[in-house]
Amino acid sequence: MKRLVILTGAGMSAESGISTFRDSNGLWENHHVEDVATPEGFERNPTLVLNFYNDRRRELLATTPNEGHKGLKALENYFEVRIITQNVDNLHEQANSKNVIHLHGELMKACSVRDLNTTYAIDPKQPDQHLGDKDPFGQQLRPFIVWFGEAVPMIEPAIKWVKECDIFVIIGTSLNVYPAAALINYVCKEQPIFIIDPKPVATERKDIHFIHCGASEGVKKLIQMLKK
Repeated sequence: MKRLVILTGAGMSAESGISTFRDSNGLWENHHVEDVATPEGFERNPTLVLNFYNDRRRELLATTPNEGHKGLKALENYFEVRIITQNVDNLHEQANSKNVIHLHGELMKACSVRDLNTTYAIDPKQPDQHLGDKDPFGQQLRPFIVWFGEAVPMIEPAIKWVKECDIFVIIGTSLNVYPAAALINYVCKEQPIFIIDPKPVATERKDIHFIHCGASEGVKKLIQMLKK
């Protein structure tokens, strides 16, 4: 069975109603990104940051996977599907996709300020984090999110997946955020690459099959093309 590796970004979940990480004016839900998505922002105002991600978590809990997520799950009938996502939501998992790497962390998990690698599941029935919430060692808990300026620990496993793929698909990402944007450079030259996005995506690779539409419609077209 051929290996199909898929890189997804904000456009994958936008049709489910998830707010995009960063829009054209550099704000995220009316907050400057450096205030809510950096270690320095958390150090300056941890309550602001915790409440910001509490809101994002509630937003996630009110959404469901869209037809694009479901379509990627359906592709498991024909391929070994591996998903690398820049999204911190769990909509791929909700759609029952089996193999998912989260490059930028997971909204429904927490970690402590002293140990970013040990995670704790957040109860959907009690989704909010507060100042004073501690790990078993007495350290303040924070969102398990890879903020700007922090290392991306899952990038090496993601690179391995891309190197091993037979087909590479990019959905809903502008390829402007590194190191995720560099993954396309690890695709072997003879392997086909598909990009699903309604907007133009700039890349130096010339061997690209573009599908100019949103995630749900794009995945539907991708399935038709791959089945041929």
